[in-house]
Amino acid sequence: MPRFAANLSMMFCELPFMARFAAAAQAGFRAVEFLFPYDYSAAEIREQLEANGLTLALFNTRPGDSQRGEWGRSALPGRENDAREDIDIALEYAIALDCEQVHIMAGVVPPGADSEAYRATFIHNLRYAADRFASHQKRILVEALSPGIKPGYLFASQYQALALVDEVSRPNLFIQLDTFHAQQVDGNLSHLLREYAGRYAHVQIASVPGRHEPDEGEINYPWLFRLLDEVGYRGWVGCEYQPRAATLAGLAWLNALTQ
Repeated sequence: MPRFAANLSMMFCELPFMARFAAAAQAGFRAVEFLFPYDYSAAEIREQLEANGLTLALFNTRPGDSQRGEWGRSALPGRENDAREDIDIALEYAIALDCEQVHIMAGVVPPGADSEAYRATFIHNLRYAADRFASHQKRILVEALSPGIKPGYLFASQYQALALVDEVSRPNLFIQLDTFHAQQVDGNLSHLLREYAGRYAHVQIASVPGRHEPDEGEINYPWLFRLLDEVGYRGWVGCEYQPRAATLAGLAWLNALTQ
């Protein structure tokens, strides 16, 4: 059975952020992930991880100015200094928090802009990030985001993400396979999990189309969990979903798997 990590940016939101670590541990999780740690010091977050016996599975580089539509800066031409600052700060947190991997956020391509210039910039910055993280034995990840969630993001398909990884050509660059996004754009999740086993280092889950607990909608998650075991996946599975109501009330799916 896969190992599950609670996403503290989406789960346990009935509590202040720093209280969510204990809530996740009390619910049976042994790892957590979240979008961004940067509103808190690494020491504050580390204290919560250690006090609750939790592993930090994943976080993202800074998004930039999300109020102006930015969602990552590593693909933005002319913003290389910003991108490298984001990468360097993320590495500092990853080291301090014993986190093995970080998602490098690409960014949104404005309507009418040259997407190839954005892609080339992203490749350049990914190589920088990969080399910086490799010196500390850490991985970086890229994630395809579906247009319905993030319109204009540099890439939406898992196959575009795989092509980026191939072109960057760094051994510590992997795919972050979010099945919620992948089902909407690519489908055929069993093919993705089987054919590209070893290419993804982190998996995230949510129901489709609602992005709620993985016990409804069009994805048969118990079957996919067995498939992840079959292909030898040993990474964490991040629960990046929006609970239908209170978080604990929606964990029957997880309790059923672990009984």
